[in-house]
Amino acid sequence: MDLGIKNKYALVTGGTHGIGRAIALTLANEGCNVAVCSRTPSRIQETQKQLKAKGVDCLAIQADVTIREDINRVFNKIIKKWGTLHILINNVGGGGRWGQEDIIDTDERVWQEVYNKNVMSSLRFIKLAIPYMRKQKWGRIINITSLYGREAGGRPWFNIAKTAQTVLIKNLSLKKEIVRDGVTFNSIAPGSIMIPNTGWREEQKKDPAVFKAMLDEKFPLGRLGNPEEVANVVVFICSEQASLINGASIAVDGSEGRSF
Repeated sequence: MDLGIKNKYALVTGGTHGIGRAIALTLANEGCNVAVCSRTPSRIQETQKQLKAKGVDCLAIQADVTIREDINRVFNKIIKKWGTLHILINNVGGGGRWGQEDIIDTDERVWQEVYNKNVMSSLRFIKLAIPYMRKQKWGRIINITSLYGREAGGRPWFNIAKTAQTVLIKNLSLKKEIVRDGVTFNSIAPGSIMIPNTGWREEQKKDPAVFKAMLDEKFPLGRLGNPEEVANVVVFICSEQASLINGASIAVDGSEGRSF
């Protein structure tokens, strides 16, 4: 299937690790030119090398998207190089393991930082991208949320932030003046994904037998997902073939979640 995104320009925030990196590389496999931003220089260099090897144009920018000035700098570099942006993937997020189990013992600062990292960073990039997408009459904006953006559960500051991201996208998808210019808005809600150097990998190392039993008990498929499984769905939603999909929150969780 021709996804129709060859030679388009995409930005994947947090695009050098885990789900973000998988999305960036899968977009490049379809001939899409890709910009990534990340805080970690070594990951930036490695991802840039992998993108170039796929024969596409790429940008790899060190930035902290919790800082407004860094967001502006990333976007300005993209516009200076490419003149526009077709696809925005707001992948930066986190906070699901921040704070304490007891919310009373968790400082209010954690709630604010998680909200800023997830919601405000995505909102700021969206506001910058929309005018260019409307002008060219084509755009795809996707927030990578979580199954906890669709239902209760997890630590509440993370749950609130991911739900807010989902509601933001749904509201934007109802804006006739934008979507009738060919811009769609969707959320992709992953479940538990096995990513190196993350909490799940550490849990597995502690006691492989206990970890395996937990997977069998709690996960219908008996396993965690992998980043490429999420990326494949994201890239399809970016495609010409997905033009009627607007305002959706799509679970990619193997039915780990319990919502419809």
